Amino acid sequence: MIHRPLILKLIYAFIAITILLSSSLTAYAIEDYVWSISPDALETASPDDSSDAASSNSSTPESTSSENSNSNATTTQSNFLNLESGAAILIDQNSGQVLYEHNSHEQLRPASVTKIMSLLLIMEALDSNQIKLDDKVPCSEKASSMGGSQVWLTTSESFSVDEMLKCICVVSANDCTVAMAEYLCGSTDAFVEKMNTRAKELGMNDTCFKNCHGIDEDGHVTSSYDIAIMSRELLQNHPTITNYTTIWMDSIRDGKSQLVSTNKLVRNYEGCTGLKTGSTSLALYNLSASATRNDLNLIAVIMKAPTTALRFSEAKKLLDYGFSSYESCKLSSSMDVVKTVTINQGVESTINAVCSDTKNALIKKGQESRIVQEVNIPDNISAPISQGEKIGEINYFLDGTQIGSVDIVSDKTIRKISFINISSHLLKRWFSLLRF
Repeated sequence: MIHRPLILKLIYAFIAITILLSSSLTAYAIEDYVWSISPDALETASPDDSSDAASSNSSTPESTSSENSNSNATTTQSNFLNLESGAAILIDQNSGQVLYEHNSHEQLRPASVTKIMSLLLIMEALDSNQIKLDDKVPCSEKASSMGGSQVWLTTSESFSVDEMLKCICVVSANDCTVAMAEYLCGSTDAFVEKMNTRAKELGMNDTCFKNCHGIDEDGHVTSSYDIAIMSRELLQNHPTITNYTTIWMDSIRDGKSQLVSTNKLVRNYEGCTGLKTGSTSLALYNLSASATRNDLNLIAVIMKAPTTALRFSEAKKLLDYGFSSYESCKLSSSMDVVKTVTINQGVESTINAVCSDTKNALIKKGQESRIVQEVNIPDNISAPISQGEKIGEINYFLDGTQIGSVDIVSDKTIRKISFINISSHLLKRWFSLLRF
């Protein structure tokens, strides 16, 4: 017979061992869980991998841990090119899609990159026939006394709008910028008011212009994001500006005054189309750089670079990243025949359904084979129908996400059949047969 105290001791020992084992297993499970969502694992991934990992973790029920992981992944990706400049952005010129950004909405001093808005207003005045390239622009006392970057305009001379544009784009001439502002609006104050109005229209919410040239002034600020917006507007809708922004060397005053571009990328970066430099002691070194290769148009903006060399090298780094990672994929070409469509009750029985426009889409390299198209067009249509009339559309998808669409239109006009036009049609056919 077993003694009762011994039984009690055995029971207590069993309970103690069970509690210890349970604690040990729980601790092991927690360690394994924490390791599986370690932010370190995200930080060692490539930029695209870290983004995917973050989105995957965000769907897990452990919300607090996944939010920390997302924060680390976003921070890593936001400046994975390790730029030293204060702010930067890279966009696709055609679509405006942001491909890379770093502090892109931070309000900073733009220096002479301000002149992109001044150039935009000048080009809009040209394209609306408000002014002409051969118009002569006088120089006021205020314009001649500007200082800074200049071509030393005097009150006794006048330049054509064409020459003014060249001086502003190539050497960032403050005197020419002020002269053009006064010529267009009567005063620089009125011109600056127009600059701010145009900025609001474009959605440049980080911007406040105090002058038209960019010399440091309290409250005169913008962001790399807003610079990208106005750069895109200028290049996309007024492409002839590149006649000036791609000049490396030129002259004025019948060759007496030489001009050399402040934008070194014009000379040494393949496909460079501009656009504008700017620097002051407070703003440091800024640049809006644009380039085109293989139908891909990119705009890179650098702000508050510590040195002039760094602004160019980091703009190159942004552009190189864009050209190596993305491509412009042609989705459709204007007047491409999609199919032949039967026409009911028409003097002719068929039309060609064609694409109305040429459409491109920005995609990552290697994704073209994953694009699918969805054609929406009826098999037959009733007359009458006009040339260019929409009869359907094609939608393009990449991995289930729509990336573009194009209208399908008729390639010709077909009238509805009637006694008069059918008689005329039969007579033409009859005379045609008689010729043989």
